[in-house]
Amino acid sequence: MFRLTQFMKRLLTPATSERSGKLRATGPVIVWNVIRRCNLSCAHCYAASSDRAFRGELSLEACYRVLEDLKRSGVSALILSGGEPLMRADLFEIAARARELGFYLGLSSNGTLMDRPMAERIAAAGFDYVGVSLDGLEANHDRMRGMQGAFRRSVEGIGHCRDQGVKAGIRFTPTRDNAGDLPGLFALMDHEGVDRFYLSHWNSAGRGKVSRGENADLLATRRVMEWLFEVSRADVEQGSGREIVTGNNDADGVFFLFWVRRHWPHLADRAQTLLTRWGGNASGVGIANIDELGEVHPDIFWRHHSLGNVQKRPFDEIWGNREDPLLAGLRAKPRPLKGRCGRCVHLAICGGNTRVRAYQATGDHWEEDPGCYLTDGEIQ
Repeated sequence: MFRLTQFMKRLLTPATSERSGKLRATGPVIVWNVIRRCNLSCAHCYAASSDRAFRGELSLEACYRVLEDLKRSGVSALILSGGEPLMRADLFEIAARARELGFYLGLSSNGTLMDRPMAERIAAAGFDYVGVSLDGLEANHDRMRGMQGAFRRSVEGIGHCRDQGVKAGIRFTPTRDNAGDLPGLFALMDHEGVDRFYLSHWNSAGRGKVSRGENADLLATRRVMEWLFEVSRADVEQGSGREIVTGNNDADGVFFLFWVRRHWPHLADRAQTLLTRWGGNASGVGIANIDELGEVHPDIFWRHHSLGNVQKRPFDEIWGNREDPLLAGLRAKPRPLKGRCGRCVHLAICGGNTRVRAYQATGDHWEEDPGCYLTDGEIQ
């Protein structure tokens, strides 16, 4: 995850921002798919969810054991996801136990089920953050989500969380059809009092493999990122509390360095130091995924590759496995990259970008990432 606002603050206000700590937590963040069922059938769902029951999901008792195992393993942050996690009847029992054990607790939801009573339950459960996915403004969102009225229900859900004092943010994946909705989404954030925005670049997994033709083209991605840089600069200069982050394309860090060189050449060396310290892609290093069956993956898009199952082996034993070749490659410095990625001089910043995109395109984990939007000249 590229924390754009944090980097911008550290460049513009270094004396105060240096006290804010590291840019990345030391332990893995766990995204846990506690259920696969979902009331929507989104075109780009990485879990290929649908509105039906799926067999083999972890029981409540098994979830309690996993939570205790994760705590012993030094995990400190959990994001409960799905499917639609609010469709799991015992979600709040899982959340209560997680809070008892002291986890930072996030919720990833489509927002359509967050009416006022549900928002009250979310607040009472002590969730630290709720992320709601919007695929643009109303027409594009409802089309992508396959439900008329989904947009309005999701926006209302965000408002209910805000009214209950729960921090909520918007997650957006740009495509060729919806990238033009980005300014409108920021206007919506201002209207609704939302102060966190997460741009998630397209990644090919689940139904996203079928729909990847909708991915924003590389030139459009550059325009989107330039726009976000300008918005972030204005936010920091005006003292806005808004936070902008991006994910699933670690070329963002390199592109930001180019932007800094053009606008503030005197800050370029400092930017490069901060970005190198960040190190880019964290799959298999700073982030892990546990799916609804208990299988552990390097991140949410690696459902085709299991590192082990938490019902059979402790998480720290799975995560510490030095014999899995994929995990070893993800943790190698540098990673064993090929093609453009292998020739790139910015590897220390991006970390090799998103390996699962390379795999989906070529069948090779270490080939070049087709989602990199930097030119051949920029990577030399």
